[in-house]
Parts: sequence; structure tokens; C-alpha cells
Amino acid sequence: MTTHSKAHSPEAARRKLLLKLKKYSYLISMLPLAIPPLLVLAGHSLGMTNLFAWGAPVVVFVIIPLLDFLLGKDDLNPDEGDDVPSMNKESFYRVLTLSWVGLYAVLLVWGMSLIAGGTFSALGTVGWILSIGIVGGLGINVAHELIHKDDRLETWAGGFLLSLVCYAGFKVEHLRGHHVHVSTPEDASSSRYNQSLYEFLPQAYARNFINAWKLEAKRLEGKNQRVVSWHNELIWWYSISALALIAFTVAFGWLGAAYFLGQSFIAFTLLEIVNYLEHYGLHRRKLENGRYERTMPEHSWNSNYFLTNVFLFHLQRHSDHHAYAKRRYQVLRHHEVAPQLPAGYATMVVLACIPPLWKRVMNPRVEAYYQGEEHQLV
Repeated sequence: MTTHSKAHSPEAARRKLLLKLKKYSYLISMLPLAIPPLLVLAGHSLGMTNLFAWGAPVVVFVIIPLLDFLLGKDDLNPDEGDDVPSMNKESFYRVLTLSWVGLYAVLLVWGMSLIAGGTFSALGTVGWILSIGIVGGLGINVAHELIHKDDRLETWAGGFLLSLVCYAGFKVEHLRGHHVHVSTPEDASSSRYNQSLYEFLPQAYARNFINAWKLEAKRLEGKNQRVVSWHNELIWWYSISALALIAFTVAFGWLGAAYFLGQSFIAFTLLEIVNYLEHYGLHRRKLENGRYERTMPEHSWNSNYFLTNVFLFHLQRHSDHHAYAKRRYQVLRHHEVAPQLPAGYATMVVLACIPPLWKRVMNPRVEAYYQGEEHQLV
């Protein structure tokens, strides 16, 4: 069958229809921004505002996982020649990610205005900060998509969004550190076999921050530029974080500072939990020349549940992302050879927070994947 006839076959027509339906399903990725306003609306209507302030974790880590299992998996891959070129040119996909940035900035200020207006009790305020922080964590995923692109507007928007959660170092460390050293002991964001989340997190916070500065210093030294100068992009991004903190403090006092720092901590902690589960126990073999093997789909855990896939801009197709880092989210592919998680990321985040349960579920999968090479898991 010729390429032309393939493009007009019933299978191709069906694939194009499904891709078009999936295109508009990405509007679900905007849902996190609507969760806090909907919680407030529901809380006011039912007279339970403080209870509903805690609602985001329920939506993201209870309702989404249940819907994941009901809606099932998505193995749909776009055709490289017939679909991908046109999908890459569609502005719809780019508008979604860029609009996320501005809308989150608005949400952040609005969220604090409710606290300042006395909407919540002390306990409700804690839940509200947790809810906004979870949305911020999902926003880091948007920033992750943006910083991988060559377009300056997208990379700047990604850096700005990271600044709003005080984790700008991710922009440098992820691109120049994680993608180089993924699934090796040198990587700050790759968890080891049998390592608990609570062992991983402190190391990840520290190593990612320190590595970002080292990588940026190395880049500047290579250009004969001073590390402490306007050429250092980390200084720019962290300055934005500092200015935002000052603005919240001046406008809302100590509570504004606590709110901004609190939601930031929740956001980047959620990011690191996701980092933990994406590469848990997987490793690249060391070759005779001392180098590690090339990064392959086998070095990332994937999940192909439809809802969390569109909810997270295809982050769960992580293997294809590592193989082709600049590939846009809408054309990321499912790889059968990649190790598969038993559930979507939302479910796996909950499991990761309970180390005995996590190890009971995941360790046998890691061991089965490396059957015959168990000595490498130590």
C-alpha cells in the first residue's frame, strides 16, 4: 500500500477522528485552574467553606484516580508522517500552555485575597494553601513543557511560572542535569531501588538547587562571564521569586509571606514526588568504556491512562519525552517496551507517600524488569 493510500485508509480516517476528539480533551488540562474557584463556590453554597478549602487533594488524588480506571487507557499514537507535522503547527496546543501561566498568576493573587478577606478559618487557610500549592505543582508540569522549547516566549513563560513557586533552579538542572544523567546515580531526580520517598526528597531538594548553580556557573565560566552577574539566569528567576514574596508581604503582611512560601513548598514537593515515581529503580547500564548506555524508553516508568494523560499534558508518556526532549506534548507516543505503572500518576503519588505500600507494589515490578540482573539493583 502506498503512503497516499495509507493516509486515506479507514484506519487513518479513524485515527484522525480520534486525534481530533483528543485535541479538545486537552481542555481538561485547564481544570486545575478552575478547581479552587469551584471549591469556593461549592463551599459557599453548602455553608462549608472551610471544609471545601481542603478539596483540591480530594479532586486530584481521589476523584481523578477513580475516573482514570473508569475511562481506561489510551494507546493512540499520531502517525509520524501524516499527523505530526500538522499537529506541531496547530496554535491550539501552544495557547493552552501559555495561557496557564497568566491564569495561575491571577489565581495566586486571588487566592490570597480570599484569605485576607477573612473567607477561611485558621484551619481552612491551611487547607486553602495546600489546595493552591497542588495547583502550583500541576503548573510546574506546564512549565516543564515550556522550558523544553526553543521559542523564547515559551521558555521565558516557563521560567516565570517556576519563579511563582520558588523553584527556578529546575529550569537549569532539569535541562542540563536530569536529561543528561537520568537513571544513573549522578542524577538528583532519579530515585534508586528500595529508596523511600522520604529518603529521596531531602536529597532532591538540596541536590537540584546546588546542581543548578553549578551548571549555570559552568556555562558562564565557559563564556568567560562572571557567575554573579546579570548573565546568570538563576539570579533573574530567583529575583522574580523574591519580588513576588516582597509584594505579597507588603500587601498582606506575614500571612501573605506564609501563603506564598507555603504554596511554593507544596508545589515543588509535588514535583519531586513525581520525579521519584518516574524513574524509580530503573537504571542505565554502565558500558566498558565507563559511560552509561544511551537513554531509552526502558529508563522511564510510563502510564497510559487517558484522563491523567490529558490532565498532565502527556507527562505520563515520559519515555518518548526523554528520547525526544523537544517533542511537543500533543505528539508524544506510547511505547510498549517501556515499563508500565499499574495506575496513573495521581494514584502513584498517593502510593509513594506510603513507603511500605509503594515497595510492595513497585519492587516486584522492578525485580521482574531486571530478572537475571538482580545484582544491579543493589
